[in-house]
Amino acid sequence: MIATVYAVFADAAEAERIAETVVTEQLAACANLLARCRSIYCWQGAVERAEEVPALFKTAQPDALIARIAALHSYDVPAAVAWRIEEAYAPYAAWVQENS
Repeated sequence: MIATVYAVFADAAEAERIAETVVTEQLAACANLLARCRSIYCWQGAVERAEEVPALFKTAQPDALIARIAALHSYDVPAAVAWRIEEAYAPYAAWVQENS
């Protein structure tokens, strides 16, 4: 089983630091840091707005990866969710499994 984990970060520096850490620790085979996005969300009873950096991680260990992202993250409640991949190009799935 492989998965893509989606997470957002406060800025590019945090996204890069956490991505490098989890790839080095082999919790993710790869991380794609995406362009900044504008987020509108409810936090502690107020509507907030923020610029954030989304990222996609490829992993065979989604639960461990999400836990590690949460431990390294600056937010109290970081967004980190897994999309389990039911079908994938076999060599790609094997690469993800071998590297995470």
